[in-house]
Amino acid sequence: MIHKAVIPAAGFGTRFLPATKSQPKEMLPIVDTPVIQYVVEEAVHAGITDLLMIIGKGKRSIEEHFDRSFQLETQLAAKGRTAELQAMRRISQLADIHFVWQKEMLGLGDAVYCARYHIQNEPFVVLLGDTVIDAARPAAAQMVELFEEVQQPIILVEEVEPEKVSLYGVIDGEEIRPGVYRIRDFVEKPAPENAPSHLVIAGRYLLTPDIFDLIRRTPPSKDGEIQLTEALKALARSRPVYGLKLDGKRCDIGNKEGFIRTNIEFALKRRDMADGLRQYIKQLAEKME
Repeated sequence: MIHKAVIPAAGFGTRFLPATKSQPKEMLPIVDTPVIQYVVEEAVHAGITDLLMIIGKGKRSIEEHFDRSFQLETQLAAKGRTAELQAMRRISQLADIHFVWQKEMLGLGDAVYCARYHIQNEPFVVLLGDTVIDAARPAAAQMVELFEEVQQPIILVEEVEPEKVSLYGVIDGEEIRPGVYRIRDFVEKPAPENAPSHLVIAGRYLLTPDIFDLIRRTPPSKDGEIQLTEALKALARSRPVYGLKLDGKRCDIGNKEGFIRTNIEFALKRRDMADGLRQYIKQLAEKME
């Protein structure tokens, strides 16, 4: 069973400026819940109880969100707002959450490397702190199930349109059964005509501890960052690595339009606002016709 997960959440979030000037992009809300809380709950629903978040400057609000707020709880209790009180307490009880600082923004590989002492010699899941996956069964749980079968690293992948492969790390592999791939290699942000497939990394990794030595030996890229994809290439040469096709949807919240769309989609699932929002959308559509 996988017990530990790493959540990198140290990036600056420059694509969401000015909103992210004074708050982490991971704390931007989808309806009324911060992005990173969805990520934590995905891990918890996969049976993971020990989470390490990699944070950087300006990320203190993430720590505070998952800690108890006794002043707020006291006010809610005094006003008899029991449901909100229970919801706030639940956040701090989701899992054992620890924090470590990434002192320099040296890329995803370096962020994962910051977890080496906490992980020690156990397999672990990496969930990107700014990536939400909407799935009937949590994506992390899907990966853990496959790992229990093959006992080898698992990379979550999704199929994208050919023109979008240049935005992602792409796998080169062979489908060995529906939705499961044996990965031969990884290509970081290839031109569409050079891409080995249309299957891209979907922000979730289930890794074994030997990845840390491979990251340590990975030279920086031209921009000075340690690319996790380069370490994964070496991992695939040293042992079997599998790709698992996502059964669900990765919400594209890396840009402003995708973020707004995700908010609308999640709001439409809410009983307390779905009807009113549908009516409002219809009214807007009529005005645009």
